[in-house]
Amino acid sequence: MGKNYYITLVALIVALGGFLMGFDASVISGVVKFIELEFDLTKLELGWAVSSLTLTATLAMLAAGPLSDFFGRKKVLSFVAFLYAISAIGSALAPDYLTLVIARMIGGLGVGASLIIAPMYIAEIAPPEIRGRMVSFNQLNIVIGISVAFFTNYLILQLGQSEAAWAQAMKFDEYNWRWMLGLETLPAILYFFALFAVPKSPRWLAMKGRYDEALVVMRKATSEERARKIIESVKQSLSAASSQARLPLRELFQPALRLVLSIGIVVAVLQQITGINSVFFYAPMIFEQSGIGTDASFVQAILVGLVNLVFTVLAIALIDKLGRKPLLVVGVAGIALCMFLLAYSFQAATYQLSTESVESLPAEIPREKLMTLTGTLFEDDLSYKQALKEKLGEDIVQNFESELISAAADMNAWLILGGILGFVAFFAVSLGPVMWVLFSELFPNWIRGLAISFVGLINSAVSFLVQLVFPWELQNFGSSTTFLIYGVFAALGLVFILLKVPETKGKSLEELEKLLVKVPAGKQSLPQE
Repeated sequence: MGKNYYITLVALIVALGGFLMGFDASVISGVVKFIELEFDLTKLELGWAVSSLTLTATLAMLAAGPLSDFFGRKKVLSFVAFLYAISAIGSALAPDYLTLVIARMIGGLGVGASLIIAPMYIAEIAPPEIRGRMVSFNQLNIVIGISVAFFTNYLILQLGQSEAAWAQAMKFDEYNWRWMLGLETLPAILYFFALFAVPKSPRWLAMKGRYDEALVVMRKATSEERARKIIESVKQSLSAASSQARLPLRELFQPALRLVLSIGIVVAVLQQITGINSVFFYAPMIFEQSGIGTDASFVQAILVGLVNLVFTVLAIALIDKLGRKPLLVVGVAGIALCMFLLAYSFQAATYQLSTESVESLPAEIPREKLMTLTGTLFEDDLSYKQALKEKLGEDIVQNFESELISAAADMNAWLILGGILGFVAFFAVSLGPVMWVLFSELFPNWIRGLAISFVGLINSAVSFLVQLVFPWELQNFGSSTTFLIYGVFAALGLVFILLKVPETKGKSLEELEKLLVKVPAGKQSLPQE
């Protein structure tokens, strides 16, 4: 019990990297509305402010593994904590758009390294019987970080409206988005100092030939006899690995791997192209399109985080019981239905200003210019926003978009909320966690590392593009068409899953290799621990 407690404590500390990753990635959702106005951004510039983090995260994912092999897992994680703190401070104090993007890109380096190194470290120190549960702490912390980011964004928004003297002194109203971004400094500093209590990875120590030190660490995790067996197994594994030649990328494209590579690429693209990061990174913006107002949109963003958390926990509980394919089929079918529901809800919406609704608008809006629009029925959001821009000018519409939509929108906001929450729930029990499990099982041992890096890079590239173009899509296609596109991709992905994706539950990696891949002569799997 004592040894499990020690490993649990170490895993929880290391998994704080996942919390920072989730927080850093999603806190921008509450910021976009304010930086768009403050820096007078185009929709693509706004998309770049959000997606630039993913771009550098992708680069960091490629470099994190080799760097951790050279410097050590713990040392790289400590540097990651430093990067998160620098990014938070730099983002909060950014005097201009360029500085903000650079600070976000620095945070992206931390995000990419966290995604690779934190679960790697936990897997290397945890005994096999609790390894899955310990590694899942990192994914769970990512989801918790997303939820906390949504909550703190709302809290800062409310403090900005508070009459309390201390809240006004802290200028939460004037500097709301800066507080949202700067708050991450606290957990980043906590992470940096907490890592002092974490030992070096025993497997990294063994890689460096420091077997006595590795054994000391493993003794804290398991019994003396078991620790010695694990270290001996690591020695054998390292010896076998050293005899393997470094594989060139072209090895991935040989005919024997065509099926598993196709599955990997399609699932990697599908996870992002159905729009999950549009919801996580732009949640308040999406909810404002339903006419509920700014405050309510931030409250509903909190619900997104909570639903994501609950259904991620459910997925962890079900993935080894129900299997990978059933979760994917149900989840992706649900994603398609929810996206079609959202497309329908926004398509059915109409927009009409009345004299009363115009009078209720903020005084900064020249109401007399809107009076000529009263009584006119607009069938979609694009035509309504275009008419507003012609009457008021783009700057005023951009500043008061939420209020202007609320004043005219006639739609079922509850149906839209249900569609978004349903989408997040179906994603969290399927594509979210299942993708990485599939990646670890589909590819044969001799090429797994290269294959996962390749499909992971594709996944990150699609994520970057989705985040970049989402504000532009809303502006040029409208909400209904944007969600319809996501739904069509989900429906196509569902057909592929039904026809091509195998069930991997309960099969050993070697059994899956024989089933899915014809191993070329001379390519033998490395011994398993």
